[in-house]
Amino acid sequence: MTSYVIEADGGSRGNPGPAGYGAVVKDAADGQVLVETAESIGTQTNNVAEYRGLIAGLTSLLALAGDGAQVEVRMDSKLVIEQMAGRWKIKNEGLRPLALEAAALARRLRVTWRWIPREKNKDADRLANEAMDAAAKGRPWRLSDSSASSGSSGAGAPGGRSAVGEAPGGRGVSGAGGPGGRASAPEASGGRISGTRDRPAQAPETSARAGRTGEPAEGTAQATPTIAPPGSSTGWRPPTSTATSLYLLRHGETPLSIERRFSGLGDPELTPNGVAQAEAAAVKLAGKPYDIQVIVSSPLKRARATAEIVAARTGLEVVVEEGLREADFGAWEGYTFTEIQRRWPDELAAWLADPSAAPPGGESFGVAARRVQAIGDLLIERYEGRTVLAVSHVTPIKMLLQSALLAPLGALYRMHLDLSALSLIEYYADGPAVVKTFNDTSHLH
Repeated sequence: MTSYVIEADGGSRGNPGPAGYGAVVKDAADGQVLVETAESIGTQTNNVAEYRGLIAGLTSLLALAGDGAQVEVRMDSKLVIEQMAGRWKIKNEGLRPLALEAAALARRLRVTWRWIPREKNKDADRLANEAMDAAAKGRPWRLSDSSASSGSSGAGAPGGRSAVGEAPGGRGVSGAGGPGGRASAPEASGGRISGTRDRPAQAPETSARAGRTGEPAEGTAQATPTIAPPGSSTGWRPPTSTATSLYLLRHGETPLSIERRFSGLGDPELTPNGVAQAEAAAVKLAGKPYDIQVIVSSPLKRARATAEIVAARTGLEVVVEEGLREADFGAWEGYTFTEIQRRWPDELAAWLADPSAAPPGGESFGVAARRVQAIGDLLIERYEGRTVLAVSHVTPIKMLLQSALLAPLGALYRMHLDLSALSLIEYYADGPAVVKTFNDTSHLH
């Protein structure tokens, strides 16, 4: 059985001061980096940042490997390790909600806790610094900021970016459900996933603990930390920068969607009704207040045809992006949920329970999530400040929405996405991603 290592850290430049965290998930056998994640969290204390790093690492592992995975958590915070191991009491009430959240995640895994010297926690420390450096420049940390020299590819990130497939009609798969609603022809969902790439090593600009005088004893007076969700903004204040608007349009109807069959890399055409649905979306998007500036599309025919219909109305070209394609359902392509349940009951049960499980000859949600997050990050960076329409499928659209919401993996099973439905995510350089519209089909009525 594969086992993992989480290395997590957080720091504050001032204590309290501008703060950030970093976390790395590695394969315990060979040390390969599987996930990197980092984020600035506004003005916080060192201990709050450290707990937030721990939570991010645990969440990333659950998205990657699912419940029951075996992991050794390593941190250079004696306070956090001893409290999580149950040997030290939590006297600072400001830390208690974070400790409870971390403990709830840890109970879903098989965890051992290990304190390590700071010099052995360099990867997580580097990521925390990169997040704070990015925040100082007025933007969120991105995977491209990472100066890691290791060259493995990432998997999930906080919020669990593995997902659920496009069940017929777009419903997320729920439990071991039967026909009529647990799965449409899946097109999975997911969220913000970060990974590593080959890059030159580079020293972080400053230390996460610059100016730090040591972890405050829990009984000493210190500023009460503000417990904020991940990101440098709560979303309640006005944005301080121009948004990158990403409209997400699901393709129109196909013969497989009529019969609620799994439709992955198979390439059916739109039906006449599907063409009409795309035309209705095009009329909507060609007017105010949309002002679409860029159209990108999955390479699959049903999405490209939908995108071309919108492009004809808006006068734009369609840019094809491979990363927006649907998940590969392998041997299940073209079958209904009921047929799959009868022919592959064990494989289906595993697929429903574990995002790392793949259909026979197909692609797991964990793999699909990494691909979708990579294209999402690329689009946000390439078209920063512009309005983009991405025409895609249930799986990648749900993944991007889940990521933006920082939702747990279970949320993917509770999303319904109709044919030709429109959703909108706005990304701000100062931190938050905001879901403004979800599953809008008003143009079809």
